[in-house]
Amino acid sequence: MSQFQVVEHPMIQHKLSILRRKDVSTKEFRELVDEIGMLMAYEVSRDLPLEDVQIETPLMTTTQKQLAGKKLAIVPILRAGMGMVDGILKLIPSARVGHIGMYRDEETMQPVEYLVKLPTDIAERRILLVDPMLATGGSAILAIDSLKQRHVTNIKFVCLVAAPEGVKALQEAHPDVDIFAAALDEKLNQQGYIVPGLGDAGDRLFGTK
Repeated sequence: MSQFQVVEHPMIQHKLSILRRKDVSTKEFRELVDEIGMLMAYEVSRDLPLEDVQIETPLMTTTQKQLAGKKLAIVPILRAGMGMVDGILKLIPSARVGHIGMYRDEETMQPVEYLVKLPTDIAERRILLVDPMLATGGSAILAIDSLKQRHVTNIKFVCLVAAPEGVKALQEAHPDVDIFAAALDEKLNQQGYIVPGLGDAGDRLFGTK
């Protein structure tokens, strides 16, 4: 079974508490998602492999460490996932960015895929699949299906707020994908929204409430 980890760093928890407030402006919401994304990237990238490299300092030649092996790609689930990309890129500026577009059918509550645009070497990269919310798990499962159809084998799912139902569904569908969240909330309501949650992340990010 995949690993599920709540990233409990005090700065992440503090910023998430502000993010949840209904009176936070679009500008503040966007900035907070950006900041939390960057902070979470530190934890998510903890296991990246290193290799020795010889460099010249102003004083001498020395052997130091640099990232090795497969390079990273960040793949946001559109549209809310876009809010987390810039923060991660600040930490890992060499990462490529792909996009998977989904919307939720309001009658069936099921995700519908409308766009997949990925780097040509996506199968050779470590993937951070990002979306602020893990609610029913449907969008994440479908996005991972799309990645695996393109021979991607190394995927981590990164979100801000998760519901137990979504974690369970994602782990059952893709037991090889580790899940990182800033919080595990109480449940889903009858409309399929996370409670206490933080509302519709896409609407709050882009001011389309």
